Amino acid sequence: MNSHVCKSSLQRNWRRDFWQNPLPYAPVIFLFFITITGCGGGAPGSAMLPASSTVASVSVACVPSAVTTGATSQCKATVQGTGSDASAVTWSASGGAINSSGLLTAPAVPGTVTVTAASAQDPSKSDTAIVMARLISTPISAVVVNCNPATVTVGATSQCDATVQGTGSYSSAVTWSASGGTVDSNGLVTVPASAGLVTVSATSAQDAAQSGKAAVTARLVTPQSHHVVMVMEENRDYSAVVGDTGAWPNLNRLIKKGALPTHYYANTHPTIGNLFMLTAGQLLTTNDSSTRVWNVPSIARRLLAAHMSFKIYAESVPRGYVGGNTGLYLVRHNPFAKLSDIADNKQVAYAHLAPFTQFATDVANGALPEFSFIVPNVDDDGHNASSQRADSWLQTKVVDLLSRRPAFEPRGDGVLIVDFDEAATSDRTHGGGHVSPVFWGPKVKVGYRQTSKTIYQQQSMLRTVMEALRLSNPPGAAANAPLMSEFFVQK
Repeated sequence: MNSHVCKSSLQRNWRRDFWQNPLPYAPVIFLFFITITGCGGGAPGSAMLPASSTVASVSVACVPSAVTTGATSQCKATVQGTGSDASAVTWSASGGAINSSGLLTAPAVPGTVTVTAASAQDPSKSDTAIVMARLISTPISAVVVNCNPATVTVGATSQCDATVQGTGSYSSAVTWSASGGTVDSNGLVTVPASAGLVTVSATSAQDAAQSGKAAVTARLVTPQSHHVVMVMEENRDYSAVVGDTGAWPNLNRLIKKGALPTHYYANTHPTIGNLFMLTAGQLLTTNDSSTRVWNVPSIARRLLAAHMSFKIYAESVPRGYVGGNTGLYLVRHNPFAKLSDIADNKQVAYAHLAPFTQFATDVANGALPEFSFIVPNVDDDGHNASSQRADSWLQTKVVDLLSRRPAFEPRGDGVLIVDFDEAATSDRTHGGGHVSPVFWGPKVKVGYRQTSKTIYQQQSMLRTVMEALRLSNPPGAAANAPLMSEFFVQK
């Protein structure tokens, strides 16, 4: 409607009635002015319409742009545009958390965080900023751990200490952990009851990224004995001795009371090399007829140097005998008679080479030496006569006598070892074939059969005997041979 038409219509009405009664028309007069405005009476572009609003761009900045993990950075957004609502934004972040005011809390792990601010009026307009989250920098550079002793018996303890290294002011406090056993807050480690390596760790309480480690070896031990007795038997396979064969009934009863290695092998054929390995840690010769005297390190040399008591009880020869074969005695069965420390000194030979008859006397008088090596003759060791004869001789001449002595009663320290020099010649496994030594005594596990897969040979027996006697520096191959400690009670 144009302004002219509106004005004409109102004027006609007013001419007819206004002057007759003007008072009722007062509201009409007010509406007249409004109508004039609504019909276009006002000026073009009147302020009655809302102003337009546009967003041109959004820019974001975060300060600081690099923070430590878990710390905060304040982000701000600048919106370019027109209108009263143009400055509002919504915040988001690729990691950590950000609030409605743009305060970013960095994540707990290091990395890059992308912060985004989008226009609340026009989400198509946005911008991003990068904040780096990094690990805290501390003055701690290293943690060094030492444990003393580094090797202990199973179930024993080792004291570990941690030294925290760095610059400036820092905390020396650490937290302890161990791969086995237990460790207290002071670094005292109690290793487990099984053999193995325990890794002990100390971590800085101030900076968990800094830690140090040390190893503690838990090992089985052979308990000390002041009464080690070894008897040598001859030429029998493991399968011919162990079990219900009827050939060695007494020895099998001893096995049930003691411990049996099931992976034990002689070193060679024939006899002599095995017996030298058992005493010197070397084969030395494989000639059973050899009468050579050997000047080599041996258990005899170690015993003499330590001033320990020992005797070789040889059947069928007199005291101090260092000669060759005679009667039922074979010198190759007595390696001590061919070691220079004994054979080249008559006084030493007389003191340590005894007839077997002396054994019963020494047992009865409580005069057994710290180490006894028994050499039966060829009829009593299974070499010439039957296994039953050797088994009966062993029981009546050795086991029965020892079992009545305090050293072999409960809480005693006696150890009896029945060893075999070699298997039958047809068995050459690991050189000398599969044989069945037996351990018996108060410190030996009762009814124990080998559970490890370790291969033991004569050099292991030599090292084990020397450890029981607390003799250091095992000779030859015995120095690095596996100990047979698994057959003994661990305390």
